[in-house]
Amino acid sequence: MNKLYEKYIKKESLPTLFCPGCGNGIIQIAAMEAMEKLGIKDEVACVSGIGCSSWIPCYYKLDVMHTMHGRALAFAEGLKLAQPDKKIVIFTGDGDSLAIGGNHLVHAAARNIDLTVVLVNNYIYGMTGGQKSPATPKGSVTKTSPFGSIDEPINGCKLVMALGASYVARWTTAHPVQLAKSIADGIDHKGFSFIEVLSQCPVQAGKSVFGEKDAATIMQRIKDNTYMHKDGKTPEKGKIPIGVFRHDETAEEYIEKIEAKLKEQGIERG
Repeated sequence: MNKLYEKYIKKESLPTLFCPGCGNGIIQIAAMEAMEKLGIKDEVACVSGIGCSSWIPCYYKLDVMHTMHGRALAFAEGLKLAQPDKKIVIFTGDGDSLAIGGNHLVHAAARNIDLTVVLVNNYIYGMTGGQKSPATPKGSVTKTSPFGSIDEPINGCKLVMALGASYVARWTTAHPVQLAKSIADGIDHKGFSFIEVLSQCPVQAGKSVFGEKDAATIMQRIKDNTYMHKDGKTPEKGKIPIGVFRHDETAEEYIEKIEAKLKEQGIERG
């Protein structure tokens, strides 16, 4: 076990529940590297909902709230309001946050509250048997789309940017260095930070989305289907942009607005 694992991972909880080849381990390490870079291990609390990706923080030697399906952001907002000095990192999935948790995502982004969301997009409901998620590509044959999905996938990054999220990025598990930097930047940013990670699920998405069970092949296919976003660059047809889409340091943060309102009324926060 390397020094970073010794510092952050509960050895008694190993091995993890992640399937062989799952991208969650890469994301788990990237988040650890981000926290270590910032030197904030004792200042962090993690929150997660239900799903494969929601197990990522449960192996950390940190304060962790493993909550209900779709409700991670609601719990995280309550925790942030109670302890505004805490750095709150939420681990969620495309089903957990874009479906049942969509309403909480909408309002957290619109408030620009100081939270960091790491959304692991594996294109499917992995833990519960391979149902179609809001991010499943069109045409995918899943347990709940036996004739091929006809829904347009929800673009989480575009959604939160339209609502006012002030830090938004997307990477893949084939970009671990860039991902770790974005998570660090998101945590350090004062406002709502949303980092999507396109990740391989060789079990469920491998069968229903990619028609391929080899994790390395799926990861390479995901990487090959992306291009680096740059302002003013013409989008590459049929490919997904990755990179940092927004980093707005001027947007007013939600708790700052609360504090200003209390000050106006002459009320001291208890």
